[in-house]
Amino acid sequence: MKIDWAALASVFGVSLVVTVALVGLFTLGIVGLSKQAATASAGSSGGSLALARTGAYLCFGLCAAAVSYGIYLIVV
Repeated sequence: MKIDWAALASVFGVSLVVTVALVGLFTLGIVGLSKQAATASAGSSGGSLALARTGAYLCFGLCAAAVSYGIYLIVV
């Protein structure tokens, strides 16, 4: 049995980068929601409140899309 070390390293590298990116994107969503809560309690304008909420939901949507795509790749 021969192990293709280059392919193994490639899979490891890609999975590491995607994992870090996905965790970072989810963290941005959490930060966006916390900024939204802080902005609401400070009585700031509705524009920045809507922008924080929209950005957070966009981050969560991208996370869901990436996870769905990963499940699609596994199933198909």
